[in-house]
Amino acid sequence: MTHVLTTARLLLRRLDDEDAPFIVELMNDPGWLRFIGDRGVRTPDDARSYVATGPGAMYARYGYGLYAVERRDEPGPIGICGLVRRDWLEDADLGFAFLPAFRGAGYAREAAAGTLEHAKTALGLERVLAIVSPDNEASIRLLTKLGMAFQRMAQAAPDAAEVCVYGRELA
Repeated sequence: MTHVLTTARLLLRRLDDEDAPFIVELMNDPGWLRFIGDRGVRTPDDARSYVATGPGAMYARYGYGLYAVERRDEPGPIGICGLVRRDWLEDADLGFAFLPAFRGAGYAREAAAGTLEHAKTALGLERVLAIVSPDNEASIRLLTKLGMAFQRMAQAAPDAAEVCVYGRELA
């Protein structure tokens, strides 16, 4: 499996069909459902479809997407981190989510910092955004530690919940 990027403790690689059980677990975690939302992914088939039409389509179209995050010393995904292109945002969106057992150990910060460096050096992006639920204090703290600053409130659609948009220049 080809890794997109590595950090001191982590490997980030493209998601694939083998990740279906992990995707089902992650997307049905109470934290995911509360802060990111229900994507209707309940079965491995749902997960494979999500990977194909979400991250897989972004890899093909933009050369980036959400990646599986694994520890270098132990195979198997512990979370996701990467960039998402949203039609209602002017720049790529940094996204991350980790299984509960792997939160609070600095993995999200390490993966996100690596992703920002990759966005600058390998992808040539000049700016990255991040959207976050206003009550997701842990993610807001992380975005601030990564040098991202609050830009504005926004909605993906008129009936969607408002989210905070953070941003950072990479140049």
